[in-house]
Amino acid sequence: MGQNLLKGILKIIQVMILVVLVVIVESSNNKIENKIIYDTSSNSIDLSTMALKLKEEIASDLYTAKDTYTGDLTGYVANCPSCSGRLACLPNYNVLNGTDTYEDISYGNVRIIASSSNLPCGTIIRFNKQSISNEPVIGIVLDRGVLGNDIDLLASSTEYARAYIGRVSVTYDVLRSGWQ
Repeated sequence: MGQNLLKGILKIIQVMILVVLVVIVESSNNKIENKIIYDTSSNSIDLSTMALKLKEEIASDLYTAKDTYTGDLTGYVANCPSCSGRLACLPNYNVLNGTDTYEDISYGNVRIIASSSNLPCGTIIRFNKQSISNEPVIGIVLDRGVLGNDIDLLASSTEYARAYIGRVSVTYDVLRSGWQ
């Protein structure tokens, strides 16, 4: 837990440095170069390059697998016989209107996933399923009702779940564990 806290603090510091660098770069105008001269030598630091490099490092860390699991992937709909249309992790989030995505602050628009309590609420996962998307599918655990390492992808309709998801063994990466 101490190591996760340290990683979180380091990420916050990186983001703060990035924000400061971006503000400095954005506030500069034609009269001020985006360089800082240090030690009276001709060496300089290009703030624009540093900001872009730091931004790339943070983005690549978002998509680095923290763990990998294998389980069955199935599809479910919000109005299934044992479903209430509300998500277990966000009980006031009603999905009976057909929505099957969630806007995450770090990962953007992601698919809603049900899992067992093996994966904490807010966990971000990535898996490949060509019938759903040519790109990797990014999902967030917002619901329960599945056993072990299996995952259940919320679908907009039963027909979609049957035609494009079905039941298949899938290996998936955990990109974020819980709401960290």
